[in-house]
Amino acid sequence: MKMNPLGRTGLEVSELCLGTMTFGTQTPEQDAHAQIDYALAAGVNFVDTAEMYPVNPVRKETTGRSEEIIGTWNAKTGRRGDYILATKHSGEGLVHVRDGAPISSQTIAATIEGSLKRLQTDYIDLYQFHWPNRGSYMFRKNWAYDPSSQNREETLANMVDCLEALQAQVDKGNIRAFGLSNESAWGTAQWLRLAEAAGAPRVASIQNEYSLMCRLYDTDLAELSVNEEVGLLAFSPLAAGLLSGKYQKGAVPEGSRKSLVPGLGGRDGPRTYGAVADYLDIAARHQLDPVQMALAWCGTRPFMASAIFGATTQAQLTHLLGAVDVRLSDEVLQEIDQAHRAHPMPY
Repeated sequence: MKMNPLGRTGLEVSELCLGTMTFGTQTPEQDAHAQIDYALAAGVNFVDTAEMYPVNPVRKETTGRSEEIIGTWNAKTGRRGDYILATKHSGEGLVHVRDGAPISSQTIAATIEGSLKRLQTDYIDLYQFHWPNRGSYMFRKNWAYDPSSQNREETLANMVDCLEALQAQVDKGNIRAFGLSNESAWGTAQWLRLAEAAGAPRVASIQNEYSLMCRLYDTDLAELSVNEEVGLLAFSPLAAGLLSGKYQKGAVPEGSRKSLVPGLGGRDGPRTYGAVADYLDIAARHQLDPVQMALAWCGTRPFMASAIFGATTQAQLTHLLGAVDVRLSDEVLQEIDQAHRAHPMPY
């Protein structure tokens, strides 16, 4: 398992990260604990969660359950020090948490304390803001994205306010590093600039959607990542399961994500399955497993810190972890680039 730097923190994270957004819904607690055991034994040292998890669906009564399940594993095993733990502070608009209040110095301390209690730990290695208060072009909002209603001064003042609160949490030992999620190049640049000016926690990573099917990161954010040493934590590297091929020809396996979320968060569209077919064809012609090809490809990107995968079953977990042994030839990479040009934004 390859290790990559987590920004300039001095921490190193495995090239694959165990995502936990199904812990407590599709993945029962006992199975979730077995997944953590197995992933760590396979060389994964990175586990990602969020206060709002689990999803599929997001419900008020299950909010925090994924963190609680990780917490019971921590308490049972005493192995908290064996891995890097990341969680997230939900942003403005999620009514299930703090009545949808925006992220600010008024919310950060109590929210971190809540996560620490559920996770049964004294510290969080990477604390991330789940999405910006000002909104985001992620989750298919890029098609109609319009930042003209933003108030620049308010945004920057809130960033300074949050950075001061984060520094207080670092000083207390509650968090070790700070990351962003669903952020833009401009937003990340401002967090970096303001942190440097204030001597506050520097952005270590950005957790944005990234896969063969969703490559919005490839331009401005890629440049920022490389030059500022802010690695990408790619979520949905399998495009919500589409790249496995399991949804081709209208198939909807029982218990799958599509059976719970038919539109796959806006990914199910008229151009989706033709693009998937081309990637499946590349894998078949080169005798590659398509899931492992998709994950291995993420590892070739120059800005990648870790690709976050989720598994609802032990069999899926074993299958996914096989990606660490896959090396893609120049020919495969060229064919992937050709397919991307043919299907640049399938959803």
